[in-house]
Amino acid sequence: ILKTKKIDITNIKKYLGEKEIFFDEKQKNDKIGVATGLCYTDSGGGLTVIEVNNFPGKGKLLLTGKLGEVMKESAMIAFDYVKSNAVNFSINPSDFSLNDVHIHFPEGGIPKDGPSAGIAIALAIISRFSKKSIKKDFALTGEIDLQGNALPIGGLREKASAAVRAKIKNILVPEKNKREIEELPKELKENINVFYMNSIKNAVDIILNK
Repeated sequence: ILKTKKIDITNIKKYLGEKEIFFDEKQKNDKIGVATGLCYTDSGGGLTVIEVNNFPGKGKLLLTGKLGEVMKESAMIAFDYVKSNAVNFSINPSDFSLNDVHIHFPEGGIPKDGPSAGIAIALAIISRFSKKSIKKDFALTGEIDLQGNALPIGGLREKASAAVRAKIKNILVPEKNKREIEELPKELKENINVFYMNSIKNAVDIILNK
């Protein structure tokens, strides 16, 4: 005679074990030098955490996190832009010649590439050197050029879905992506607040704590 057992929320872990799927989570606190980027991968949208640290040195840039060539170029562009415009962000330009800078993308076993983290990288650098924290409930995406402009990117539907999944209420995207945002499904648009930027200066005004 076969015996049956009722499986419900109280005993499901006993039979299935702990869950093995981990979704990206938003930052728990406002942090200095840590930005949350939105990325597009083969499996859909996700979050990319960018960490920036600095320490006494000679102005070298160190990149870690299994980055592709395009993302390395984005980091260098962001770094050069912030250095050349330091005074505009209340940063002493000599800080860059007296310090080495380390930009790290956690989860080093996962390859990362693409240009859309450029604005987030620049924001994390500015946050670190200006000592102004980044608001925890924001994620952003956008390519940067040497003039500090926010260039349009792709994969916004997947990136917006990743933000909603991580319970991030606010996303910041390039102004030139406004049409793609307007075309998002209603259930996505109802769960996020979208802010637009034309440049890194806009991003600083919106996301950095004063």
